[in-house]
Amino acid sequence: MTMLLYTLAPLTAALIGGVTTAYRPPGEQLRSVIQHFAGGVVFAAAAVELLPDIVHANAMLPTMIGSALGIAAMLALQYAERRLQGPVGLVTAASVDVLIDGLVLGLSFLHGAKQGLLMTIALSVEILFLGLSVASSIEGQSKARVIGTTMGVAAALPAGAAVSLALVDLPQATLSAFYAFGLIALLYLVTEELLVEAHEVEDRAFMPAAFFIGFVLLIYLEEIL
Repeated sequence: MTMLLYTLAPLTAALIGGVTTAYRPPGEQLRSVIQHFAGGVVFAAAAVELLPDIVHANAMLPTMIGSALGIAAMLALQYAERRLQGPVGLVTAASVDVLIDGLVLGLSFLHGAKQGLLMTIALSVEILFLGLSVASSIEGQSKARVIGTTMGVAAALPAGAAVSLALVDLPQATLSAFYAFGLIALLYLVTEELLVEAHEVEDRAFMPAAFFIGFVLLIYLEEIL
C-alpha cells in the first residue's frame, strides 16, 4: 500500500506537465534543460539502485535473459512508435515507458524503502518530462483533452507498480532478471528518448550542465538518506 501511495508523486508531476503545456507551453530551451536534468537523475537512479543489485546477485544467466528481453522490448517499442507515428505513436510509447517505470518503482520498494524513495524522485522528474512531451504532441486540442491524455498515460505507473507485488516471493536470481530488464529500459529512455530530443535545439553550456547537476543531486540524496 505504501508503494502505491508513493506513485502519487509521479502522477502529480505528470499533471503539472500536462497543465503547464495546456495553459503555458515551456520554450524549447527550458524543455531541453528539463530533459537534460531528468536524464541525469534517471541515469543516476539506474546506476545507484539497479546496477548494484544486478552485480551483487551473482546471477549471470537470469541477468543476461532479463537484459536480452529488455533490449528486445525497447527495440519493439521503437519500431511501434515509428510505425504509428504522430501523437498516437508517442502516446503509445509513453504509456509503455510509464508502465515499465511503475514496475521498476515496485522492484525498488521490494529492495527497501530508501531505494523506493530515490526511484520515486527520479521517476517523478522523468514523468514530468513525459507529461510535457505527451501534452505537446496534442497541443491545439482542448485543454481538458490535453490534461486528460497526459493523466491517462501516467495512470500506467500505478498499474506497473501493482504488477511488481506479484514478484515479492520470487527468488533473488529471478528478481535479477527483472532488475536487468528495468536497467535496460531506463538507460534506453535516457539515451534514445530524453537526450536525443534534448539535442534537437541548439546547445547552450547550461543544458549539458543540467544533466550532471541531476546526476550529482541524486547521488547526494542517496548518501544523506
